[in-house]
Amino acid sequence: MKVVLEGGSAEYIEKKSRFIATVRAVNSVEEAAAFIAEMKKQYWDARHNCSAFTIGENNEITRCTDDGEPQGTAGRPMLAVLTGTDVHNVCVVVTRYFGGVLLGTGGLVRAYSKSVQDGLDACLLGEVIEGVRLRIGCDYGDGTRVQRCLQSAGLKITDSSYTDKMELETFVRSEFSEKLKKDLTDQTAGRARFLIEEKVTTAVPIA
Repeated sequence: MKVVLEGGSAEYIEKKSRFIATVRAVNSVEEAAAFIAEMKKQYWDARHNCSAFTIGENNEITRCTDDGEPQGTAGRPMLAVLTGTDVHNVCVVVTRYFGGVLLGTGGLVRAYSKSVQDGLDACLLGEVIEGVRLRIGCDYGDGTRVQRCLQSAGLKITDSSYTDKMELETFVRSEFSEKLKKDLTDQTAGRARFLIEEKVTTAVPIA
């Protein structure tokens, strides 16, 4: 599932009208409503603050508003961009400062759609994945072997401790966890110990 790790904003000018898209991650209707209210307060002098959000892995909750623009020219196109790019748990507010030139129905749809896409492009997006938090215990003599094994698998050490034994922690995707454990066992002749194997869900940046 694709989500927003860091929100962003972007500005777009069309025929003297100024469109400002602000994107933020939300996990509930209440969070979305609070964000929309915050943007309306920040841009209180704007002609329109149109919004759209989608919540849930399968877009279980979706809402949008034209905020005074002609019906169907802002909120729905904005929501279509969110669902079309497969970003979830996200809310976008597009603020419009009217420039005195009418854009027409098609022009408004294009302007609001582009604004949302530009706003998403300014964000750091991530992918929610299921994995295992694995804590590995070993003697210092096997430490290099364990580190090399993790490095070969493209994994980072997320935590470590050094007492009479060495303990290293990493996050591995669920589908690769058993292979990693086998490799670690083989590399250390069975001496590596798996102290924690906890299933977790996390979000990682999309390359």
